[in-house]
Amino acid sequence: MRLKDRVAVITGAASGIGRESALLFAAEGARVVAVDLADDAGKKCVEEITAKGQQAIYVHADVSKAADCAEMIAAAERTWGRLDILFNNAGIMHSADDDAVSTDEAIWDLTMNVNLKSVFLGCKYGIPALQRAGGGAIINTASLVAVMGSGAPQLAYTASKGGVLAMTRELAIVHARQNIRINALCPGPLRTELLMKFLDTEEKRQRRLVHIPIGRFGEAAEMARAALYLASDDASFTTGSTFIVDGGITAAYVTPE
Repeated sequence: MRLKDRVAVITGAASGIGRESALLFAAEGARVVAVDLADDAGKKCVEEITAKGQQAIYVHADVSKAADCAEMIAAAERTWGRLDILFNNAGIMHSADDDAVSTDEAIWDLTMNVNLKSVFLGCKYGIPALQRAGGGAIINTASLVAVMGSGAPQLAYTASKGGVLAMTRELAIVHARQNIRINALCPGPLRTELLMKFLDTEEKRQRRLVHIPIGRFGEAAEMARAALYLASDDASFTTGSTFIVDGGITAAYVTPE
């Protein structure tokens, strides 16, 4: 098992990438702290893990709040004595997020708080715990749009994910000699509830699909496997990376017909 006896905090664990990662990390031997605001779905994820004889607890937290982020890290150390992996994954994509002219300031602030400030707070409280454990791994969920512009305006989301990418690079360098690896996972378009709510018509979905060389949306489980690599010793020489998993979008000038 690639994460045997390691303790992992995963935010946004009630659905999508977070949920799939919690299930996979636990199956690979990790003791998982599943963090979310959606209590019913978050607890159900933990129940699925423990029903298999694996270890997990649920922590209710608003990751845009410092006290909640401090508590999720404290819960890991209180329950299992250490923290080895922090997956700052929680995020939103608001339907009212648009271009600079049309996006309301409140939508901008909300998106920045959930998508960007939460990563800062996770690292603020998580890095000292990793230091106490002698090192570990942090994965921050950024996005494909952190490295290339989106033709469908979502300015607050794009800017927040660009910030995650920049923060990841800097922290990776700052903490490289402390045996702490920090990488950014950049998913392409996924068939998750988050994106499908945004692409709420077949026309919108087809406009995205035409740009994906593989010809389909990615799956949350595929991102979980990428996160597992970054969390494991398989990635022992990988830090500060922009780990793009996008079905070939960034490699393509013209997609195949």
